[in-house]
Amino acid sequence: MRRVRWVVVAVALLVGMVVVITGAGRKEKASGEVLNVLNWTSYIPDEIVREFEKESGIKVNYGTYSSNEELLAKVSSASAGTYDLIFPSDYMVELMVMRGMLESLDSSELKNYKNLDERFLGQSYDEENNYSLPFLLATTVFAYDSSKVERLTSYKDLLREELENDVVLLDDQRIVIGAFLNGLGYEMNDTNENHLNEVYEFYQKLKPNVKAFDSDSPKTFFITGEAVAGLVWNAEAILAQEENKNIKISYPAEGFALSMDNYCIVKGAKNVENAYKFIDYLLRDEVAEKIVEEYPYISPNKYAREMEDEELEEVLRRGSYVKNVGADIKSFDNLWARLK
Repeated sequence: MRRVRWVVVAVALLVGMVVVITGAGRKEKASGEVLNVLNWTSYIPDEIVREFEKESGIKVNYGTYSSNEELLAKVSSASAGTYDLIFPSDYMVELMVMRGMLESLDSSELKNYKNLDERFLGQSYDEENNYSLPFLLATTVFAYDSSKVERLTSYKDLLREELENDVVLLDDQRIVIGAFLNGLGYEMNDTNENHLNEVYEFYQKLKPNVKAFDSDSPKTFFITGEAVAGLVWNAEAILAQEENKNIKISYPAEGFALSMDNYCIVKGAKNVENAYKFIDYLLRDEVAEKIVEEYPYISPNKYAREMEDEELEEVLRRGSYVKNVGADIKSFDNLWARLK
C-alpha cells in the first residue's frame, strides 16, 4: 500500500509540474497578447471590445478619462509602456507631439485606412497625420426641454431667469470658456486677458442658473428632468432625445466647438502591433457603424455616417476646433479655477 501511495504521489507531482510549466507558458504568451487602452467615457461599446478580443485573442485593458487634461495627467504620470492606445482631441494631439509623447503612425499598417473620409484628414494640429488619425467628431450643441423652455439660439439665452438651477454645462475648460468667448463675439481660442475677464463676468451672471458641470453623462440630467437646458456634446443630446421626445437640439448662432478625437499610439508603447490591429478593427465600416449607433457622434468613416453631406459641410464650416495656445494655457487654467 505504501508503494502504491508513493506512486500516486509521484504521478501527482509530475502532473503538477506539467500543469505549472504549461500554465507558465500560457501566462507568458498571454502577457504579450494585451492592449492597454485609455479612452473617453462612453465612446466604444463594450460589445465592440469583447468582439475584438474574441476575434483577435488580444486582451484589452480599458481605462477612461473625462477631459483632455485628465488624459495628459494620466499619461504624463504613468511609467513608460503603461498605455498603448489613446484618443486625444485635436489640440491635445499637437501638445503631446510637442512633448514627444506620441509614436509616429504608419497608415500602411491599416488595410481599412481607405474607409476614412479625406475631409477629416490633414487638420492643422497634425497636417500630415504623422501621429494621429480621426476617430470621432463631436460638436457642442444646446439641448433643451421644449415643454419647459423656449428654443435656445444664443449663449445669452442661458441667462434667462426661468432657468435658475436648471442648466448643465460640459466639465471641459477649453470648450466652456471657448463657448462664452464665442457668445461675447470673440474667437473661441482667444487668449486676450481683457476678453477672458469678460468671460468671468458673463459667468457670474450665469452662475445662479448652473446646476452642474458634467462631461461623462450630461444626458442623464435631461432624462431625469434635473435640468432643462444646457451646452452638451451632440451625441449626449441625441441620446437624451431618444429617452425624452421633448428634448430639442440647436446649434449656437455665435459658433460652436468641433472636437475631433483621434487614434494615437503612446511613445514607448509595448503593444504597438496590437494597437494597429485594434485601430484597423475600429476602422471597419460595420464596426464604425455600430459605434455611432450607440454613441451618435459624427464618424470620419465615409461608410458609417448618417449625416448628409450638405449638413456635414455646414457643421464643418460653422464650427471651430480648439487649438493649442502654448504657454497661454495658464490663462485658461486660472480662469477655469475661478469659474468652478
